[in-house]
Amino acid sequence: MSATGKLAGKIAIITGASSGIGAATALLFSRYGASLAITGRNVENLQAVAEKCANGNVANKPLTIQADLNNELDTKRIVDETLKKYGRLDILVNNAGILEMGTIQNTTLEQFDRVMNTNVRAIYHLTMLATPHLIESKGNIINVSSVNGIRSFPGVLAYNISKAAVDQMTRCVALELADKQVRVNSVNPGVVVTELQKRGGFGPEAYVAFLERSKQTHALGRPGQPEEVAATIAFLASEDASFITGASLPVDGGRHAMCPR
Repeated sequence: MSATGKLAGKIAIITGASSGIGAATALLFSRYGASLAITGRNVENLQAVAEKCANGNVANKPLTIQADLNNELDTKRIVDETLKKYGRLDILVNNAGILEMGTIQNTTLEQFDRVMNTNVRAIYHLTMLATPHLIESKGNIINVSSVNGIRSFPGVLAYNISKAAVDQMTRCVALELADKQVRVNSVNPGVVVTELQKRGGFGPEAYVAFLERSKQTHALGRPGQPEEVAATIAFLASEDASFITGASLPVDGGRHAMCPR
């Protein structure tokens, strides 16, 4: 199958699509022929991504849904509006997530709840709502986790816990839906050049130092790019991955295999 036809005719929801990995995934899915519902909180960025996906063809422009996944009514609206426009759902990409700094000594319960609500509870809710429609289409789910879900790192405790939960949920839901022929997988990025760390509290100088340090903490000697993670998400969403479910696939330049000293 040609690259442009890998996801032809498929209907996908992509959360957190206004920037970073989500935006890169939306662009690639569009190029591969999927019809999209893209969600995010920043409506201007979301519209800009939609315009890039359309590439001048209004008929190919994704449905944009401004939504906060911590709002249960917003989450339900994502599924409802997608079904209203497209009539079905084939792929759910749970990409939206946040990072906050902190250890067991200084991570507040408010921070913990904020991270867990966005990174775990919201994914649980959206997946729960989407599942009946994915069963009907024999579709699939890709959760965007992190190398932090499979390895231990100090200084981002709540984030680490949330991503470990995402990986466990991926495996459990994969087993629960396997007999319905619905595949469920996750990708586990290493450091990727997005706004995640900046939004999580890194200042400009700290962020530059963090990316420089990534040259030592990733076996391939560099941080990743959003497009590299998007390519793996597209693979898992396609029939090329028809015999893969319950997998947590590192896209991290080898970081998960390292023990840097």
